[in-house]
Amino acid sequence: MEVAIKIVSKVEAPADYLKKFLPREIEVVKGLKHPNLIRFLQAIETTHRVYIIMEYAENGSLLDFIQREGYIDESRCKKWFRQLVDAIDYCHERGVVHRDIKCENLLIDKEYNIKLSDFGFARGHMRDQNPVSDTFCGSYAYASPEILKGVPYTPHHSDIWSMGVVLYAMAFGRLPFDDSNYVLLLKQVQNKVVFPTQPFVSTECKTLLTKIFSPVKARIRMNDIKQDPWVRLESNPTTSTEADTNSVPDTNASN
Repeated sequence: MEVAIKIVSKVEAPADYLKKFLPREIEVVKGLKHPNLIRFLQAIETTHRVYIIMEYAENGSLLDFIQREGYIDESRCKKWFRQLVDAIDYCHERGVVHRDIKCENLLIDKEYNIKLSDFGFARGHMRDQNPVSDTFCGSYAYASPEILKGVPYTPHHSDIWSMGVVLYAMAFGRLPFDDSNYVLLLKQVQNKVVFPTQPFVSTECKTLLTKIFSPVKARIRMNDIKQDPWVRLESNPTTSTEADTNSVPDTNASN
């Protein structure tokens, strides 16, 4: 079978990555097996390198797909978002938080199913009643407001925020927040999310995104996402109107 191999140089990789994050990644992925997670096969360590051998996803990353297609049609958005929800829910139920959910880390297999990969920032043993992290992980554009503020955060809730960024990127072909300016980004993530008028996206999908892009205390939880009308509906949801007050003209290029 064809496999993917992640090669880590012991000479070039940062010391904290080699001592902390890499062993944690291998420990976490060994215990996970789900159809929407890239399957870990084996880790091989030599004097100068560590090789992590994994399932190969033939159709590249979700980011590649979005850049090629412009945006993802809503029915496929729903399929892939459901698969992401299933994958993250599986991880969370087992005390694993990913902390780096983004389009680059979502791979597409030969059957065009989503596979979550790269558990380099993941943490296990997070089943406590109020598990808290204080390490900044991931990418600014996908980070929740509490992470950007630099305060201790609940990683399960931050994973949900990142899932919302992925859904927005699929549906609109661009990221919801501008990460080129930190001050502007911090302001954007604390304000009500705005939506481009094109491409067309249903009111139900926008409503779910609004629930995700909320302050952490009000942010929708995983069980409610699984029961959300847009996620559960098999057919295309109802139309949204041109008078949608949360829409703005799409003046930015695809991000």
